[in-house]
Amino acid sequence: MIRILDRLVAGTFLRHFSVFVIAGPPLLVIGHITENMDDFIDRGLSVAEVAQAYVFMMPMFIKWSFPFAALIAAVFTVHGMTTHRELVAAKAGGISFHRVIVPIVVMGVLLTGVALALTELEPHGNRIAAAILRNEDPRRSWRSGFVYRSESGMTWQIGRLTAGDGHMSTVVIERPPVDGSNGLHVLAESAVWDSIQGWRLQRGYLRTLTPDSAEQSIQFNRLVMRDMVERPDELLEAPREPDEMTYAEIDHLAGILERTGGNADELLVRREQKLSLAVATLVVLLFGAPLATSNKRGGNAYGIGISLGTVIVYILMLKISGAVGGAGAISPLTAAWLPNFVFFGAALVLLARVRT
Repeated sequence: MIRILDRLVAGTFLRHFSVFVIAGPPLLVIGHITENMDDFIDRGLSVAEVAQAYVFMMPMFIKWSFPFAALIAAVFTVHGMTTHRELVAAKAGGISFHRVIVPIVVMGVLLTGVALALTELEPHGNRIAAAILRNEDPRRSWRSGFVYRSESGMTWQIGRLTAGDGHMSTVVIERPPVDGSNGLHVLAESAVWDSIQGWRLQRGYLRTLTPDSAEQSIQFNRLVMRDMVERPDELLEAPREPDEMTYAEIDHLAGILERTGGNADELLVRREQKLSLAVATLVVLLFGAPLATSNKRGGNAYGIGISLGTVIVYILMLKISGAVGGAGAISPLTAAWLPNFVFFGAALVLLARVRT
């Protein structure tokens, strides 16, 4: 009997989930197009180009749909069983509510894994889509008058950087003598990025400073600096959007910003939200299932009401906590996971109070 019930619950949940996860992305696409329509027209994009870009962006929209599709599927599954007295029959047979929803929880865990996989897949599609849609920001092509500290401790003062051709002009590099090691001062007219050798300085002077204040100076036409491995696009003021980067790429970029004195809090929040939004698939499912055990005969309207209310509250919490974390008021980790912690705590309370 339990196996039959498990198959019934899992099958009902997956049918509802499939319907809503298919219906969700088109709604998100329509909203996204409406919001960006003026930009598309200004850039002279054709309908075919826009359609092609949204095909590549589809993994992102599917991932966004996962938590809400799982929530709605759980609510409709449990509320339907409540309305048709199937839960009562299960309890009469000695099967508790917690045991009944085990297949839903298992499905939630599996769907969370799929959402995490989509998290790593979506940046690649978003990069292609951004190129098709010509999402060009001047700050993503050049930068001037900035200082950068490399992982080895060298300070780079750069007059101007253009990412398109990987070119720097007026480069000053400094490393003071530390723990008996020689200091370094380099002045170069320019630098060019090479994918194999790294940054290659051109026409300048290299001064070596020893701890006893002695120095040696040489002139060079070309000098390779292998300690700086960051690509040109990673040194820009406005690098790729977080949606176009994987978790590891965001982590690397955040490290660069922190070394150069920038504020990486907003970027770190977006990094953690990549994981928290995927895990929300399971969290909101656990929250919605016990709410749907009400005996009110609202039918589908009742299930939709619960789902919409939960979605609105979750999105508001996600936006507010993200903004607070980006401003530095709370840690990025707390900001990204706070909505999940709140809903998970509420889910535990609701699951403990439901009649079994």
